[in-house]
Amino acid sequence: MSLTKADIVERVYKEGTFSKKEATDVVEAIFKVIKDTLAKGEKVKISGFGNFSLRDKRTRMGRNPQTGEAMEIPARRVLTFRPSQVLKEDICSRYAHRLNAEGKEDTSIPPNPGTERALNSFMLNVEDAADDESSDVGDPSENF
Repeated sequence: MSLTKADIVERVYKEGTFSKKEATDVVEAIFKVIKDTLAKGEKVKISGFGNFSLRDKRTRMGRNPQTGEAMEIPARRVLTFRPSQVLKEDICSRYAHRLNAEGKEDTSIPPNPGTERALNSFMLNVEDAADDESSDVGDPSENF
């Protein structure tokens, strides 16, 4: 199950005081601003949510997994996202109790309601110091 742009529009429509058309326009405008900012090579920092940034990767040697032969992987630019500490804590606190000793999740146990810290800090425009401290640590794209 995935959250789509249409789902986001629907939630903005239901939770806000917008008409469906206005909600669509707001969501489209936000995505356009984020996309245009990233296209200019600038970072996007959303307090209480996370940071989007572009990272240049150098040319490196790799291997074709099908044939095993060595090959050069060309330099490229990648888009990365680092969630804020507030968002990570909020999400993880909702589901951590569902993990057993082996790390398997029991989805029959309902998630905790969680805290609204991530949303509140975003709505109140509170800066998350952890965002700035961890934004340049490691390569988040290597976690995938």
